[in-house]
Amino acid sequence: MITTLRRLERSAGALATQSVSQMDEFLPWFRSMPADRRSWVTLVAQAGVSALVEWMRDQDVPPRLTDEVFGTAPRELARAVSLKQTVDLIRVVVGVVESRIESIAEPGTQTELREGILRYSREVAFAAAQIYASYAESRGAWDARLEALAIDSLLRGEPAQALASQAAALGWSGAGQLLVMIGAAPAQDREQVHGSVIRAGHRRGLKVLAGVHEEDLVVVLASSEDPTQHSVALAEQFGPGPVVYGPVVTSFGDVGSAAAAAQSALAVASSWPQAPRPVAAADLLPERALAGDRLALADLAAMTERLTASGDVVLDTVRAYLSTGGSLEATARQVFVHPNTVRYRLRRAALDSGVQPTTPRGAWTLQIALTLAALDSGRGAERHRRSSL
Repeated sequence: MITTLRRLERSAGALATQSVSQMDEFLPWFRSMPADRRSWVTLVAQAGVSALVEWMRDQDVPPRLTDEVFGTAPRELARAVSLKQTVDLIRVVVGVVESRIESIAEPGTQTELREGILRYSREVAFAAAQIYASYAESRGAWDARLEALAIDSLLRGEPAQALASQAAALGWSGAGQLLVMIGAAPAQDREQVHGSVIRAGHRRGLKVLAGVHEEDLVVVLASSEDPTQHSVALAEQFGPGPVVYGPVVTSFGDVGSAAAAAQSALAVASSWPQAPRPVAAADLLPERALAGDRLALADLAAMTERLTASGDVVLDTVRAYLSTGGSLEATARQVFVHPNTVRYRLRRAALDSGVQPTTPRGAWTLQIALTLAALDSGRGAERHRRSSL
């Protein structure tokens, strides 16, 4: 057997070269690899044959495969080659060595060498699996830290550039349409909550970023289609109480403003007991504005401007409709038109403002918007009067 091992050791380089040639022939993905990575694979194959020789000299000692074999290649190789591809590489190398047993082994030692190769290849496969598991675990821990940092940055209102940089580190560049959901976290361990949300999102084909911040669960969904269609299903992952979501955005740099709107909406959501779950931040504009949210105030001002642009007759009709408690007949008498004309003008107002005046929430929203606009106009007129004195 000593002679066989010497022959095997002298053949290590040739076996590695033949193995790489076989990989190039039968593994298309290997052919497309850069030259430096192919050379790493060659070093690993050669080290594997050398380690086989050392192990067969003393089979009572477990082979040190992690250091002696896989330690010859940089850690980047684990990122470039998947576990399945590694198993394919091992299979090719073992096949090449087995095909040379008859020419390498001295008479009477072929069976012993073949059995040794099979046992050794099993150990190599187990070692490879252990390396990939360890890499995945460390990578998962690192991603979890980045994820928690990204969630914290969202809620602290970090600049868009910083958010975009963190998104790139998490692989969220060009993620599609993004939606932020916020609500109470369920009474579970944070890791359990995180895992449950991620699995729920993946089952629906979504990319998910999630984290518990103080007592709130924050979830960012990404989809090629409108992610709001998944909001009801994902709301089941939150604890008791209201769940809100911000406007849909298409860039992670804009997620900060969407998160700010969702935070503002969550703070006032309890003032609307009949609110759906989840509820859009845009549906809580009146409450947010009354609480002093500048984003909501700006949105209501823009709504009023669009309504004003519809013309005086539409604006006067809306005001009359609101002042009469939503009565078509009373509104028609007040503005001296037929009730059908009132209906037409209200539809025009809904189209231009984005809010339906004939629903309780729509009427409430427009009432607040028009009142705030009147107050702002009055303050502007007062400032002008004082400056002219």
